Amino acid sequence: MPTRIKPAPSASRINNHMAGLSRGGQALLAVLVSWLVLGCAAPPLQPRPAQTQSQPQPLPADNPPAAPAAQPDAPLQALREPLLRPRARWVPVDWTSLPGLAGDQPSALWPALRAGCARPAPGWAAMCARALAFNPPDDSFAWQFLQRELQPYRLESLDGNADGLATGYFEPLVAATRTPQPGFAVPLHRPPADLAQRKPWFTRQQIDTLPAAQAAVRGQAIAWVASPLDALVLQIQGSGQLRITEPDGSVQTVRLAFAGHNDQPYRSVGRWLIDQGELRPDGASWPAIRQWGQQAGAARLQQMMWANPRVVFFREEPLPDDGAGPRGAQGVPLTAGRSVAVDPLAVPYGTPLWISTTEPMTSTPLRRLVMAQDTGSAITGAVRIDYFWGPGLVAEQQAGRMKQPLQAWALWPR
Repeated sequence: MPTRIKPAPSASRINNHMAGLSRGGQALLAVLVSWLVLGCAAPPLQPRPAQTQSQPQPLPADNPPAAPAAQPDAPLQALREPLLRPRARWVPVDWTSLPGLAGDQPSALWPALRAGCARPAPGWAAMCARALAFNPPDDSFAWQFLQRELQPYRLESLDGNADGLATGYFEPLVAATRTPQPGFAVPLHRPPADLAQRKPWFTRQQIDTLPAAQAAVRGQAIAWVASPLDALVLQIQGSGQLRITEPDGSVQTVRLAFAGHNDQPYRSVGRWLIDQGELRPDGASWPAIRQWGQQAGAARLQQMMWANPRVVFFREEPLPDDGAGPRGAQGVPLTAGRSVAVDPLAVPYGTPLWISTTEPMTSTPLRRLVMAQDTGSAITGAVRIDYFWGPGLVAEQQAGRMKQPLQAWALWPR
């Protein structure tokens, strides 16, 4: 799970100015509007002759690949050879190579696509301008737009492996108080004043035991939660929502956003529990870790907490009225079910992806369009994502158990 993060879904609003037309007239006008939008986007594309090189062409880390000029139905021989990024190989393929396209609703991608276009990747400005001007009236029009504008590339490791891993993360929702109360004694801190001057800063154990570290965080508590496990899940996810009971008895929900960490290494408490013989390797999910922690004694729980020296600090933000999620590493709000964390050395932020994986527990196929909008310390490699499930208990259960096989395709402007 990433050490930062993520979001609630946003909604797309489509204005309908065709109410006065007959159904046939509406359909005709929709077709004309679509062709005006899509037809004006770019002149007819001509296939590029195949390159003679037999090896992939290297690609600078700060210059994401520009797709070759080829018509959507052009033979793959007319496309470039595979392209290299520092941690990924991009292999051009036809849209028909992507499994399960008919099962998704591409119009549902638009809120996340619009959010990503607020900070477009290099090479995306023109495509984003067209996407922002286009409100797909249905999924058929959305597919037409995407397949005309974007070229799919199969993601592979540098040695050609197209199989990878999908995990999940979520936005915790935790009860809290503004001051320490019986049952609410675990603080969540703002960054201490000397965080930038002392690197690495104090460890988690030192914060709990050293007077100098305790003095540095004194007065920095944003709120107090009931359990060290509540603090840990917020720090592992990197953000979350607090349902705070105020001193006057009123309740408000705010967001905690990532504001820094103590520059100590992240150590998995799941790995520690496996090494201690407390959990089986195939059973170290977050729900299992939480259950173990609730049953463990205070001293044993403290040992587990100290096994991870990294501490995350937060800032408080109001929840937006539109229900947007927390901001990911791209700097835009995340969208539940449509935003993922990636390795930016393999996939640039703002890249749409087609993912083929399964849901945890049921192994139901999970094939859909998503946007690369975040990252995390554990998310490295070409075929590797962390899928953002959103806020709340159901999202926690899904994310905490997700460790699924993955194949993925990057979509890049033609």
